[in-house]
Amino acid sequence: MKEEHAIILEYLPNGYPLEGKMMPIVQAIGETNLTLLELVPRKDTTLEMGEKVYIGEGKRPKIYYILGRLHREKLTESAKSHLQEFIKKIVKEREPKFVEFFNKADAINKRIHQIELVPGLGKKHMKEILRQRKEKEFESFEDMKKRIQNLPDPEKAVEKRIIKELTTIERYNLFVR
Repeated sequence: MKEEHAIILEYLPNGYPLEGKMMPIVQAIGETNLTLLELVPRKDTTLEMGEKVYIGEGKRPKIYYILGRLHREKLTESAKSHLQEFIKKIVKEREPKFVEFFNKADAINKRIHQIELVPGLGKKHMKEILRQRKEKEFESFEDMKKRIQNLPDPEKAVEKRIIKELTTIERYNLFVR
């Protein structure tokens, strides 16, 4: 599924300093699939960090073309901090989807469960989550916190996992394709 919109994380009017090409570059993240992208803006366009731009089919008012996927090692420090703000917002907005992950998550193999890949959640929390969801599925992050003792904030844990999947190479991705 292609992205229709992207959120601007960084605008480099002169491109990457070490690459010698003086072509403006936008570092962005696709709104739907959380794909890191490099975009080329139209001439004389002003762009704001965090701005949502159209990148779908047909005429794009602010984006000339999509250069391709953005390699994680190219993310600027400024882009990383905007990325964290964006992910925080997304996890809040799509809470039901992430709560559903905890209701449906499965074992990857005999030794490791998807839930254990979420930062701060080990075997103990995983077993308790599985036990609790058998009785009744979770309705929200708040519901999870109420029902499971000493559970690290599931919202923050999911945010951390997404950032990790976007910025490092992971063997298994739970939330990012």
